Amino acid sequence: MKSSLSSLVHPVEVSHFFKTFKNNEPFVVHHDKDSLKELFDLPFLNSLETLINSWPFPIQAHLPDVRDEVSSIDTTAKDAQKLFDNGMGLLFNEAQRISPVLIHWLEDMRKSLGLSAMTYGRSLIYATPDGKGTAPHFDQNINFVLQIQGIKKWKLAPNHSVLNPMTRHTLGQEVDAELMSYLEAPMPSEMPCDALSIELRPGSFLFVPRGHWHSTEAEGDALALNFTFTAPTWIDLLNAAMRARLAQIPEWRETAMVGNEKRFQYLLAGLGEELPHWQADDILEMIESDDMA
Repeated sequence: MKSSLSSLVHPVEVSHFFKTFKNNEPFVVHHDKDSLKELFDLPFLNSLETLINSWPFPIQAHLPDVRDEVSSIDTTAKDAQKLFDNGMGLLFNEAQRISPVLIHWLEDMRKSLGLSAMTYGRSLIYATPDGKGTAPHFDQNINFVLQIQGIKKWKLAPNHSVLNPMTRHTLGQEVDAELMSYLEAPMPSEMPCDALSIELRPGSFLFVPRGHWHSTEAEGDALALNFTFTAPTWIDLLNAAMRARLAQIPEWRETAMVGNEKRFQYLLAGLGEELPHWQADDILEMIESDDMA
């Protein structure tokens, strides 16, 4: 049986997809609906009206000032259609909460991609009115898009300002303080001129690399299903392992008192002696035990 990932990239071989994935390059393939029948047959994806009527949670509406989730409001199913008709895009977050099928696809894709068990995976459904879309931005996550209805035009460009961002950023907005600390070049004032244009139609599948600039515009009302993975960095894995290890030592569990630098320096000295003996395999086994079982 094919994995979820191999079904999405078919007829391209998974090995070829992984070359673009590891090079942080966009990837697109165009399917007919029958090839991904399990997803297209999900009843709540039949239409926007059906989705709204079956959605039990708040719906995020993107305000027209920025056209992005940085400027949004939560609304109810009762008002969502009105906001959509007035030109506001809608986001249905964590759609796997209403679908065991999406839970399976997310977990199967995560394992196929080799992502940590600490990864935050979720399905998003974007409803975009005709002529509207999302402002240029980049994400800290790994994103896969399946176009369900309508046409959506994408622009994607490499990020020359930062490599491997840990924070999402929208063009023209204030830069997060931590992100600012490791910028390699100033942020652009507009979508980079080397942007690639891609048109997604029902059945089209797109991989959006982490950190890539992208913007969208719908031609006709559009509906898209996303599989998004916020995976831990090596920093996160080390932090998790270090906390688990140090939690076993009573001295490290002491209340930190400002002004007691000597005590902290003593603890750090002991850590400095222990760290060189840590092995990557031991750390990964400690925090990835569920996947390795």
